[in-house]
Amino acid sequence: MFQSDKKSYLLVLLIFCFSPIIFAQTTVDKQQILQDMDKDLEKYGKIAHEIWELAELGFLENKSTEILQNHLKKEGFTITKGVAGMPTAFVAEYGSGKPIIGLLAEYDALPDMSQSATPIKAKNENQTPDAGHACGHHLFGTGSMAAAIEIKKWLKKTGTPGTIRLYGTPAEEGGGGKVYMVRAGLFDDADAVLSWHPGDENNADAGSSLAAISVRFRFKGIAAHAAGAPWRGRSALDGVEAMNYMVNMMREHITPDSRIHYAILNGAKAPNIVPAFAEVAYIIRHPDMRECKAMIERVIKASKAAAMGTETEVSHEIITGYFNKLPNKTLAEVMHANLEIVGGVSYTPEERTFATEIMKSYDTHDKTPESAMKIKPLEVITKGMGGSTDVGDISWVRPTTGIRTATWVPGTVAHSWQAVAAGGTTIGHKGMMVAAKTMTLSAIDLYLQPEKITKAAAELLERRGGDFKYEALLGDRKPPLEYRKGAE
Repeated sequence: MFQSDKKSYLLVLLIFCFSPIIFAQTTVDKQQILQDMDKDLEKYGKIAHEIWELAELGFLENKSTEILQNHLKKEGFTITKGVAGMPTAFVAEYGSGKPIIGLLAEYDALPDMSQSATPIKAKNENQTPDAGHACGHHLFGTGSMAAAIEIKKWLKKTGTPGTIRLYGTPAEEGGGGKVYMVRAGLFDDADAVLSWHPGDENNADAGSSLAAISVRFRFKGIAAHAAGAPWRGRSALDGVEAMNYMVNMMREHITPDSRIHYAILNGAKAPNIVPAFAEVAYIIRHPDMRECKAMIERVIKASKAAAMGTETEVSHEIITGYFNKLPNKTLAEVMHANLEIVGGVSYTPEERTFATEIMKSYDTHDKTPESAMKIKPLEVITKGMGGSTDVGDISWVRPTTGIRTATWVPGTVAHSWQAVAAGGTTIGHKGMMVAAKTMTLSAIDLYLQPEKITKAAAELLERRGGDFKYEALLGDRKPPLEYRKGAE
């Protein structure tokens, strides 16, 4: 009895003696972290604007990726360049051991989107001809870097074990850079992945997206004079049109959530020639990547049938393939709680004038400049709608979540000149830092509360199933490093 009491006493004594250390390691002065990050707003704003001015397209972001990597090197990160066969991709790490928290950084622009930082439509003569950051990836990359650096400072200051890893992910706009990184196993040991994206509001929804497969079908026929000897020819364009007709009939027999789009990229150069070559591009989308895979097989069958009926030949090439995002409520709750601590974006009088003016160029749907200050309630959205993203592939292999912040004036839509304009102002920079702060606090919470990582992993397993094995929808194709060449 005495021995038992003695052990209990010693245990209490140890807890009492070491409680200051334990308490210091498990509490965070979040307001102090936010104040420290406020001091860096101008610094990171300048970096983001430098990348905004460059407006480099997918897989051509040589200067943009160099800017981010150089800043990370100065902060003590270890950089691995050119990962997964992509020269502008990189992985930056600081720390050691578990848990490994990953952040995503994008930095590619869009073609035909040059725009000055003004509330009226006007080309920016300093940018690459007709290119612009209409999806705000200059903010995306810089904001994620800012978070990684702040997390690194906290890990170093507190001596907390763990690793912060920043993934430099190129060519999100149609290049699918993240898919190649997932396929290469670069996310396999990450415990959680946090992300964000520019937007016109602030939310941390546990959201989904549409899976998508992009395929090009190329028909080869026999050229002939369309009037003199048409019987000698076999029209490749007939093959394309026959395929399109069959796919359009197929629409009646697919689920309502399915989406099929196509465009004839190469038909015929002259009507008096039976065309020997024709090409059509398809995009197949669905909220579940498994049904997306099944649909594309049906479209491929239609292409083969069209070739048989027109006595032509057909081949197909999968260009890109994205999984639908798997929402993770556990991680989303962590992000939402910290987004509420950080708060939204407040405008100066000058910024409000800019916002009011630019809102005249579109239907605001009852939004006002003050809408940028609001934080939307957390939602769990398990069924994807709208667009597709290569973040989806990551979410099937590691617990993943993201937020949107008001880097654009409320009511602005992505891929618009209004998005480019706001992204080149302090409005965009402020929204970027809201994201950086939220990811910083959320990562710290995960380092200190590993049970949340365990819960997030269990949620992922439940949503995807235990027998899942990752296979990229784009197969074993190499990254299309030149897909933007010619659009510069």
